[in-house]
Amino acid sequence: MTSKVTYLGDLRTSSIHLQSGNEIISDAPLDNNGKGEAFSPTDTVANALASCMMTVMGIKARDMNLDLKGSTAEVTKIMNAEPRRIGTIEITFDMSGTDDQKNKTILERTAMTCPVFLSLNTEIEKRITFNWK
Repeated sequence: MTSKVTYLGDLRTSSIHLQSGNEIISDAPLDNNGKGEAFSPTDTVANALASCMMTVMGIKARDMNLDLKGSTAEVTKIMNAEPRRIGTIEITFDMSGTDDQKNKTILERTAMTCPVFLSLNTEIEKRITFNWK
């Protein structure tokens, strides 16, 4: 078992990662009867994509003796109305760690092979931008 999710009431859940004990609180968004006081479940999906892409780039960068520390990603999730689902995920990466075009290409291609990217429904549009410092 990976995690345990508990409904706390008032459209809020607590998810406990069993191996580490870390907790994620989720709340329904304002546009879906919630308070919007925490990540919504769909926010978590969009964020997971950026986190996964950054993680696999970090693994590849380490293998290439590069350091991506300080790199960031800004995530925007756009919902579709009918049916209500994630329609688009926009991620803008501000990357550091290399000036070499070949390295940049390798890392960007690596990002596009992360498990979350490959697991998401192909109908979800993914707009990914890489800005290198």
